[in-house]
Amino acid sequence: MTGDRPRAVVLGGTGFVGGHVADAFTDAGHDVLTVARRAPAGRRHRFTALDLGSTDPETLARLLDAEGPVAVVDATGSSWGLDPGRMAGRCTRLSGLLLDALRRATCRPRLVHLGSVLEYGPQPVEPADPRRTPAPDTAYGRAKLAATRAVLAATDAGDVDAVVLRLVNALGPGLPVTSLLGRVAAALAPAAWSGVPARVTLAPLEARRDFVDVRDAADAVLAAAGRPVTGRVLDIGRGEAVPVRSLVRLLVEVSGVPTTVVERAGPAGWRAATRWSCVDPAPAAAALGWWPRRDLRKAVTDFWHDELRRQPGTGEPAAAGKPRQRAP
Repeated sequence: MTGDRPRAVVLGGTGFVGGHVADAFTDAGHDVLTVARRAPAGRRHRFTALDLGSTDPETLARLLDAEGPVAVVDATGSSWGLDPGRMAGRCTRLSGLLLDALRRATCRPRLVHLGSVLEYGPQPVEPADPRRTPAPDTAYGRAKLAATRAVLAATDAGDVDAVVLRLVNALGPGLPVTSLLGRVAAALAPAAWSGVPARVTLAPLEARRDFVDVRDAADAVLAAAGRPVTGRVLDIGRGEAVPVRSLVRLLVEVSGVPTTVVERAGPAGWRAATRWSCVDPAPAAAALGWWPRRDLRKAVTDFWHDELRRQPGTGEPAAAGKPRQRAP
């Protein structure tokens, strides 16, 4: 403890989701330690540099015992920019390392493991049913499912006190440039500063997916850390399959940049294979007292303003005073 403040450790706490999770715990009064390979610029939390890919369980167990946290969040395994061959090592091995470390540690924190909606595999056009046997058809989904199963097995064995939160696609400030809206914003921001129209070429925007504001997802993690939900898998989303084309249009509208969006077929990535996803947030609401509070317009608007700050120009963006245009 630092004074009377409970401690929390966030592995992968410098990533998109992990960073917001660390913020949520800090705002709730926790003393937060983030653990990752490299320190972020302008960090808000205490930080320890640790390459989990090459760390042994004893080293991680000693770190956890030195902290004595009430909660550990496994936010490792981000898929952004990873090729399928590296996903298993990032998504499954790191979670296994943490479980091994928790078995060796003398402290017994609540573990909140962040899973993915892609663990379910192809969904019928209805909310995912946690009782259905998962059948992921992507390397990422299979790797994340293996990690989830390891966490649940360790919980059943009494080795850890853990809960799994399966997240849908998250939106909000800090969204990586490798995401769909990240790529669009990277094209819009220079146009916004220069006052010229933008042209964005994307793969066909045919998917419908559940999206949640990343800050709402972080609030769910915070709630799970303090609720008696051991051994459960809870889906975290808004319960709505949103056309991705509408999100691109919303970002263009928010930016005020006159934009031509071209949809052109190309090599199909693993994300493109997921045409439809949706979850039912009601079980998480009942178990955690949590419900998503922010709508997608706020998530996209705050993301856009953050993107402008990260790609600064001179003065006010030229597009700010122009009539808002919608993508075709």
